[in-house]
Amino acid sequence: MDVATDDRWALNHSVYVPGQHGGHYESFYQRANHPTRPLAFWIRYTIFAPRGRPADAIGEVWAVLFDGETGQHTVGKVELPMSECDFARDTFAVRAGDAALGPDALVGSAGTVSWDLTYGGDAPPLLLFPDRMYRTGFPKAKSLVALPAARFAGTVRAGDRVVDVDGWSGSQCHNWGSRHTDRYAFVQVMGFDGEPDTLLEAGTAKASLIGPLTTPWTTFVVLRHRGVDYRLSKLEQALRATGSYRWFDWRFSSGDADVEIEGHVHAPREAFVALRYRNPPGGEKYCVNTKIGTAEITLTDRGGARTVLRTGSRALFEILTDDLEHGVAIRA
Repeated sequence: MDVATDDRWALNHSVYVPGQHGGHYESFYQRANHPTRPLAFWIRYTIFAPRGRPADAIGEVWAVLFDGETGQHTVGKVELPMSECDFARDTFAVRAGDAALGPDALVGSAGTVSWDLTYGGDAPPLLLFPDRMYRTGFPKAKSLVALPAARFAGTVRAGDRVVDVDGWSGSQCHNWGSRHTDRYAFVQVMGFDGEPDTLLEAGTAKASLIGPLTTPWTTFVVLRHRGVDYRLSKLEQALRATGSYRWFDWRFSSGDADVEIEGHVHAPREAFVALRYRNPPGGEKYCVNTKIGTAEITLTDRGGARTVLRTGSRALFEILTDDLEHGVAIRA
């Protein structure tokens, strides 16, 4: 993959090679937020292949409807044999049972959640890591936003409830790797209050190297604001950056010769659901996540000019952990 030159849909060609013995996970996720209310959906089409056991590879479909008004979040998940799935390697086409995803639409169901949605947009891809990292073995987990600032329309159903989606802003994303990152806090915002075209993706993480060895804590940040991409993603920047999180609250800071970006991401415990992610090398991780979090970002240029960006309920906020002390019920 040449991230710098391939078109957005080539970025969504599946990386998984059927029958491969190396462990692999791969997800195509779509998420969007209501423009003003604390409502959001997250829909994920996934491959899970345990290391050394290619015959046990499966497809998964996940869905969550987050409702910050009632505090009731509806979660669905189904698992399918790979014989009922098709993750194309030469085009952007995903099918897992009755759930399908392509360049302009997605349809399907997972438990009591179902969806029939269209989406579109023309914003260029948003890359969390330097281009070269998408072509090497490090990091072992890759993340990119193939279509940021996407606009979604259609319906999401949660049991008997039908939610009309009309102009919700979100993203279409592609993640893959041979193992999940050991620990991380992660945020994505597709539009801030008064700045609907400003986009953010950032993460503070510790990843495995060889055996018990891990990286130091690193913080990667990319902010697209008023036509400029501030990519604080060089490895030396990520190592110098600071990031510290505890349950449901995270602060980070990074900068270069031109700009300093500080962030505070948080949400109440009741805004989260917890999900169990199996790891290709073995074991499990727990993803404690919300799509209706709060994010406050301060952008300061080297001349001292400050811009403060905020969203009260449109931040994707995840913490990946081995720890069960968070107190959030595991829903799938």
